This record gives sequence, C-alpha cells and structure tokens, in this order.
Amino acid sequence: MELRVALGLALLCSALEAAPAGPQRPRSAVGQFWHVSDLHLDPTYHITPDRTKVCSSSKGVNASNPGPFGDFLCDSPYQLILSAFAFMNDSKEQVSFMIWTGDSPPHVPIKELSTKLVISIIGNLSSTIRNFFPDLQVFPALGNHDYWPQDQLPVTTSEVYNAVADFWKPWLSDEAISTFRKGGFYTQLFESSNSHQPLRIISLNTNLYYSPNKVTVNITDPANQFAWLEEILETSSQKQEKVYIIGHVPVGYLPYARNTTAIREYYNERLVKIFRKYSSVIAGQFFGHTHRDSIMVLLDEEEKPVNSLFVAPAVTPVKSVLQTESNNPGVRLYQYDLFDYSLLDLWQFYLDLRDANKKNESNWKLEYILTKTYGIEDLKPESLYEMVKQLSMPHSTLFEQYYSNYIVSYNKTILCEEGCKTCQICAIQYLDSSSYTDCINQEAMWR
Repeated sequence: MELRVALGLALLCSALEAAPAGPQRPRSAVGQFWHVSDLHLDPTYHITPDRTKVCSSSKGVNASNPGPFGDFLCDSPYQLILSAFAFMNDSKEQVSFMIWTGDSPPHVPIKELSTKLVISIIGNLSSTIRNFFPDLQVFPALGNHDYWPQDQLPVTTSEVYNAVADFWKPWLSDEAISTFRKGGFYTQLFESSNSHQPLRIISLNTNLYYSPNKVTVNITDPANQFAWLEEILETSSQKQEKVYIIGHVPVGYLPYARNTTAIREYYNERLVKIFRKYSSVIAGQFFGHTHRDSIMVLLDEEEKPVNSLFVAPAVTPVKSVLQTESNNPGVRLYQYDLFDYSLLDLWQFYLDLRDANKKNESNWKLEYILTKTYGIEDLKPESLYEMVKQLSMPHSTLFEQYYSNYIVSYNKTILCEEGCKTCQICAIQYLDSSSYTDCINQEAMWR
C-alpha cells in the first residue's frame, strides 16, 4: 500500500498539468477559503482485470470503467485525493483557511474496517492535507464514517475522538481539542489580520443526530451539544461576533428523498429553531455527506430568508449500482466580505473523471461561478431566495443548470422533473417539518 501510494504521488507530481486560472485576484476587502468534503479513501483500489476486485467499496460489483483516478462504483484512490489537493495548492489562490467536513474511510462492509483502520485513514488524510498546506489553518469536522462501526458516534470520550484530537492539534486550540475529546465538536476563533473582528467557527458533530446512530436513540441532547451550541451562540451575539457553522450531516430535508430529513426529525426541528434564533450571528453554514452540490435557504416563521446554507459535493465519485446518478469529484472556493464575513461568491471546481482516466492526467476545471450562473449579486439569504424563485418556475432552464451542477456535471442528459423537482425545490427553501410538508402537498395539488 505505502509503495503504491508513494509511486502514485511521484507519478502525479510529474503528470499534473498547471492548474487552470481561478478567480481574479481578490480585492483587499475580499477573503477566500477552500471547502473539501467526503474524501472516502479506499486503500484497496487498484487496476486489475477482475472488475469485481478493483475496490472493496464496489462490494463485489464490477467496476464500470476504472482508471488511475478512480471509478464511479468505487471510493477514491489515493491518487484522486492527491490530485485534488495538488490542484488547490498549485492554483496559488490566496486563502485564509480551509474547512474539511469529514468522511475519510471508504464505504465498505463493517468487517473490512476496524477502529485501528479508521484512525489510520483519518491520520493519513490529516497528514496529507498538512503536507500540501503546511501553513494553512484548517477547520475539520467529523463525518459518520469517521468511526467504527460507522454511524455509531458516541456521546462521551472515545478512542477515535482522542486519536483524531491528536491528529488535529496543529490546527486547533487547547480549548477546542479539550471539547472535541468529550463529544467530537468544538469552537474556535479565526483571527484575521485583514479583518476588524474575528470569525468564530463552530464545528458540530451532527452525526450524533444521524438516524442510523443507535447510540443516541431517545437522548434529548446527545453530549449536551444543543446546550453548548446555544451558549456559544448567545455569547457570540453579546460580543457581536460572526459565526460559520460547519458539520457533516446537514440540517434540513434530503433533496433526493421525499419527506426525509438528513438527521432525525426531532433534532432537525431543534436545530432549525436555534439557527433561526441566532440567524443574525450566523453568516454561513457548510456541510457535506450527500455527495451532491446543493444549497438551502433558512426562512424564519414569516418566511423571510435569514440564513444561507451550502452542501459541498464529494471528492469521491462512488455510487451504488442501483443509482442512476453519481458525481464527478469536486472541491470549492468561497469568497467572503472581510468586514462582516457575509458570503460573496462560490467557485466550484471539478474533475471530469471519465476524461481524466482516458487521458491519464487530472485536469481540474472551473464548473461554475454561482453569482454568474444564477444571475444574483452575492450569496446572502435574500439573493439565494430570489434564485430559488427562478428555479421554481415551470420549465426553468436555470433549474436544469442547477441539477446538472447538483450531480457535478456527471451526465447532462439526466433530467429532474415533476416529483424529482418538487423534492429539490421544497428541500432548498423549507428546513422545518411544517413548511416542508405544506410545500410538498401544494406541489402535489398543482400537478
């Protein structure tokens, strides 16, 4: 494994083309940060004539068209992950920090992993990021696969929490590390020399609220994270701080599954209530987990847009054999206002996996710039809400573009119509049970 990884890195460094130009150099009032999610390294990935044995993550199914950068039925080979970070590093973008929203191990049967292996993979990828970005501040969050058995993240100190805390010590304060060891979450101030006030990052362990987590069934406040979150946000409100919320499993409803919240419904309602109460403090929310590219707009009780939420697509291209859709690997760059940390724009980059494998080289490209693609001024809640209105129109070509971006240009012939579009539109703008249900029912009546 180590030899193959070393060879892969050497080959990658020699083969990788110069990264394409990213955004124009930012004005002095604009900051930037990277967001990566769902790396899902599969250490077993290798090219072999037996398509059933290319990767453990295909679970015995024939890999579709495996190449050096992966396959749509497999999790990420190390060379794919290296190419993503090499692209980000070579782009020379001036960034203040990076957020990394979890899930390092692969999608494989439970018996093929262990606590030791999960810890090893998270450690490997933490070191990889540090090697590419030795001086960059990184704010990570745990994913539901960052534990063994997967999804069963505990409410108290554990071997995984302690090991990962040690990996992340170079990035986090002693106080943040201490909190993380107890429940897998933390908060930390980002002090910027370019801004008049610091930015508070709150990294939530939303895996405690994830439906398959049997540990937290019937626990009202797992690891006391809700109480902790409200206390932090109340203090930030009094100090007039601005906050970015990061986490793995997003709040709200899944855009591809009708009437299904990403986390348990009780916890979802609780989070929505907290986020509404402190919406003036929260300048942005960032998640992963779904492997798809989507946005959400949090509305208050009067349906006024008060928060912008973003779900970043995965680096891994994996899909199950039963899914018609996958995603090309993606990483993204945000631009924000240095004065108040409001979000100004989003630059989504992707790797055309079929093309990369065919040419045996990784050519990461700009997929879209959000404000230009959707004709809005910035990424503030009011602007995104206007965008949603355009997406909701019958026969909206803008929605077709949104859906193509949702699957990271995987297949432009795949359409999302009627019930599919209803799920998407309702999930974008209604995060609580009552308003989401009303939206679904209204759309059903119109059809």
